[in-house]
Amino acid sequence: MCKTIAVMNAKGGVGKSTMVMAIAETLSAYHGKKILVIDSDAQASVSSMFMAIRALHQRQASQATLVDYLIARTLGKEQIDWRGFVVHDVSDVDDARSVSVIPSDMQLSLFEREISKESLHTKLRMCVSQLTHEVAQNYDCVLIDCSPGLSVLTECWLRETDYHISPTKADYVSICGLEVFRRFQALNPEMGFAENLGVLVNMRDANSRSEADYEIWLKSNREHRCFNQAIPRVAALQDAARFTTEHRSYFAKYPGAVGAALRSVCEELLGRLDHGLPFVGQHVTSEAAPNFSAA
Repeated sequence: MCKTIAVMNAKGGVGKSTMVMAIAETLSAYHGKKILVIDSDAQASVSSMFMAIRALHQRQASQATLVDYLIARTLGKEQIDWRGFVVHDVSDVDDARSVSVIPSDMQLSLFEREISKESLHTKLRMCVSQLTHEVAQNYDCVLIDCSPGLSVLTECWLRETDYHISPTKADYVSICGLEVFRRFQALNPEMGFAENLGVLVNMRDANSRSEADYEIWLKSNREHRCFNQAIPRVAALQDAARFTTEHRSYFAKYPGAVGAALRSVCEELLGRLDHGLPFVGQHVTSEAAPNFSAA
């Protein structure tokens, strides 16, 4: 059965969009999964990682993005088919041919402002609920790249998807973003919330003692359900984020340690989806724990 997964952190700059792309391509290339990526970030970062800029701009100009779908369904009151907004076979990895994307547009922020102005929050959530239900019938896994922070649309995804993953850097500011997210999750529990699939330590500097301490602290709190494998900070991931019109192999795009780390994360991700999540037990305290009282 398909699982819908919102990927977000209240803090930006944690490599969230790059992780969405890399996980999607790894699940496709190594596990034969049919993947849909929904770009719900106004920056359209993951869209530009999957499509040539000219093709993305054409898509935006022809009003065939997630924003246009949401406008039609909430503001225009049109019964429009989401399938017309999907771009198929988008990966530049030659053995990841089962990845599709619903691209985004910078107009997304203006759309959310209009939703708030017209008090259409309930209608937006109903639209998101229907969309997640329908796409789940057609894919093995749906990854939603949410915008940083806690926007109106991001809240809808978090309340309507099955799970959420929180990529984070192993530093104080990024971990503060997790704490903001935790506090938000505790609000209005009666409204429902995606289950925590896990915190993923990303952009990990192997030579940093401070980051090692923060990673230890993150993993000491069982509520985080941290993935065992951290993703290293390497130039190859920055290069991977640049779309190329010529296809390349998976190993060319994700060489060496970063490819091995991504495959380990995806193995663990599928294991959690298939066999259940790690047990959440009592907190384990650590001297390295940050002080969130000033956050």
